Amino acid sequence: MLFGLFRRRPSEGEHKTYYEIVAQARQPVFYTDYRVPDTIDGRFDLIIVHAVVLFRRLAGESKKVSEFSQSVFDLFFQDMDASLREMGVTDTRVPKKVKAMGEAFYGRADAYAPCLANGDVEGLSDALSRNIYTDAPDPVAERALAHYMMAAAGALAAQDTAELMSGKLDWPDPAAFAPEEDAPLGRNDGQEQ
Repeated sequence: MLFGLFRRRPSEGEHKTYYEIVAQARQPVFYTDYRVPDTIDGRFDLIIVHAVVLFRRLAGESKKVSEFSQSVFDLFFQDMDASLREMGVTDTRVPKKVKAMGEAFYGRADAYAPCLANGDVEGLSDALSRNIYTDAPDPVAERALAHYMMAAAGALAAQDTAELMSGKLDWPDPAAFAPEEDAPLGRNDGQEQ
């Protein structure tokens, strides 16, 4: 997918789909109950989580669907490019940072997609631990996020492709899969109950 940037003007459905990914990834519950770090990296990782679920759902469809997925992917990286520039990253450093983000996306997609395909919650939890919870491993939150991703994959699988391409993504409610408030924090505070 990387880097087909700036090929053509994206359609309204492509824009809506990308904005739906971002809106879902910004749900406050992910940063409170799921304890995803509320940082640039944490937010980037949650966009990847949702993008991977969608792109996996659309994989193997028609050429038109493949072009749609590529365009949504391109919008993602155009947005990352613009965000870096807004944060003051110099013009000479932006391409290197975007390239690193692309590599991060593909690495995470390679880790998450097989687990989603095989219903491997444990493997997905481990991958989330390595990528999102690196500074503060949290098995309870990792497992909850893995269950949420499985539910999201199931919800998008049940939707018609045309509906997805119009920007109507039926994400599950993340609060329904969130860890209990009194669940132990971190690996050293106890195991899942």
